Amino acid sequence: MHDSQAPAAISPVNNSDALDDFGVAESPSGVMRAAEPADDVDSDDADAETEGALALEAAPLPESPEPQLLPDCMHGVIGLSESLVEVYRVIDRVADTTCTILVTGESGTGKELVARAVHRASPRAPKAFVAVNCGAIPEALLESELFGHARGAFTGAHANKVGRIAMAEGGTLFLDEIGEMPMSLQVKLLRVLQAREYSPVGDNRTLKADVRIVAATNVNLENAVQAGTFREDLYYRLNVIHLTVPALRERPEDVPLLMQHFLKKAKEKVGRTKIGGVSRAAAQILADYQWPGNVRELENTIERAVLLCQGDLIEPKDLPQRLCGLGVEKRMSPRLPDAGLDLRNAVESFENQLIRQALERTKWNKKQAATLLGLNRTTLVEMLKRKRINPRAA
Repeated sequence: MHDSQAPAAISPVNNSDALDDFGVAESPSGVMRAAEPADDVDSDDADAETEGALALEAAPLPESPEPQLLPDCMHGVIGLSESLVEVYRVIDRVADTTCTILVTGESGTGKELVARAVHRASPRAPKAFVAVNCGAIPEALLESELFGHARGAFTGAHANKVGRIAMAEGGTLFLDEIGEMPMSLQVKLLRVLQAREYSPVGDNRTLKADVRIVAATNVNLENAVQAGTFREDLYYRLNVIHLTVPALRERPEDVPLLMQHFLKKAKEKVGRTKIGGVSRAAAQILADYQWPGNVRELENTIERAVLLCQGDLIEPKDLPQRLCGLGVEKRMSPRLPDAGLDLRNAVESFENQLIRQALERTKWNKKQAATLLGLNRTTLVEMLKRKRINPRAA
């Protein structure tokens, strides 16, 4: 998935009639919203009612969350992990300023989505949002694309050309893969940031630049500065506000939400609306995978599964082999020591480790942890009491 297509995270609504087929609420305005479930409900009836609503073989869907205060700029964003929400909290605080923003993160995490959120939340929203991929445009053409050129500036320049900076006048210029920008152009970009002016190629005029620049990269610019491939002064000009988009493996609690969002999207796209969901086995594989390609890889994986699925549920056989292979590796059979072992103690230790992992992954939200473990919340609470597992002990 291209960064611009990464889904955005969603805020809570209370209209139960607006629930769609996947347990995600939709507000009357059409904006999808969600929030982290509260951890203070202790009802066996609620657990039984939720479980009874699930298909026998289907993986449990994320439960309808309780409202929580989310950043205003998170409209349309799928995700409730604290690391992701904090990024948008910062955007809310700085969106109405003119400061330059540097967005970093791995490929596929949704850096352009963050840049667009900055633009939408700012007073510049009525003006243009113009994106330039500095790594996709040949060096010989990038200067003309950014600054424009005058007629006759070079061979083939048969007419004046308006550059992307001029297109973004009064709005936001998003420079993706800024680390790939040639050193010769870095000097000219620095002038735009410092003096708010520039000159088109082959033109003696000096034009004013009223643009807010948001830059993004998946490389370490500090290392690039040390290696001499990126100007130090430009780095500090860009790095006024630094936003780091977390990798998907760092926010596993968002995988079920994203999975259901992309499933609904893919079903509508390819016309496979009869697919009811994802089997428990397939959902576990998706949850275990580390997603090196991040949100973009997850979206492509779900779309592929929808295309290949022949039944009512997406099964492990519908997933790429690289995912299933990893799942096998992660479930290696335990080895019995030559001297033997105390089976009951070994099972108890293994059980405690899994419980702690589920609690740590969900930041000690017992409802979510119980879902990961396939338990009722009340059952998990009793186990924690019996085993004397608490945040301090864990």
